[in-house]
Amino acid sequence: MCPSFAGVSFAVPNYTPHVYTLGIVSRMATTTAIRRDSPLLALSAVTAFGLLLGWATFTLHGTTPLLERATNSVSTWIIWTAAAGAVLRTARLAAWSGGLMMLATCAGYYLTAGVGDTAGTAAVWSVAGLAGGPLLGWAGWTVRHGRGTARATAGAAIAMVVLGEGLWLGLTLRYWGEAAVYLAVGALLTAALTVFLARAGVRRFWLCAVLAPLFAGAFYLAELLVLDGLIGSV
Repeated sequence: MCPSFAGVSFAVPNYTPHVYTLGIVSRMATTTAIRRDSPLLALSAVTAFGLLLGWATFTLHGTTPLLERATNSVSTWIIWTAAAGAVLRTARLAAWSGGLMMLATCAGYYLTAGVGDTAGTAAVWSVAGLAGGPLLGWAGWTVRHGRGTARATAGAAIAMVVLGEGLWLGLTLRYWGEAAVYLAVGALLTAALTVFLARAGVRRFWLCAVLAPLFAGAFYLAELLVLDGLIGSV
């Protein structure tokens, strides 16, 4: 029987419990997606991860050579910003997240270690993180979501960090064994990113392989001439 109003009958859809359930689930999924994509949640997540990474770097120091090098490393710190940037929705949010993650990582490390007389060093690393974090956050986003030649350039910037640290370990610290590992990993990362870009249809995908070693040289010189000098002066 159809209900009526003012003498006019109208039909009410006879939804089953399953339809109502699907509607509720759909609304819940939409709400969850909105919350997951919110800038506040993203920034909170990268901050928490950065603090954890900084804590792990200090805590695992001196345990085993593998764990120490895997955490106490410029490339290990900053490469996570690229990974975070790749899963975020906008380039601006990826850049902000990169800088914030690096600040949180420095804070996690020095708060665990106790700042003491290392406040100057902590400040230098924080500034370096603010310079490199947004760049790598943007690079991670651009490799996955960007367009044109910028994607190849961004891929080279990501590989640059690992290759550049390999140069630092070998040419400056004379740790040739570890340097060889980093250079090999950097070369594999460069190849993987180049193949990914080629399959994605990027026209000048080969620029990733060409620019990565050039960027790595610039990264090494920046560490040698700028970062190392600043740390030595504080």
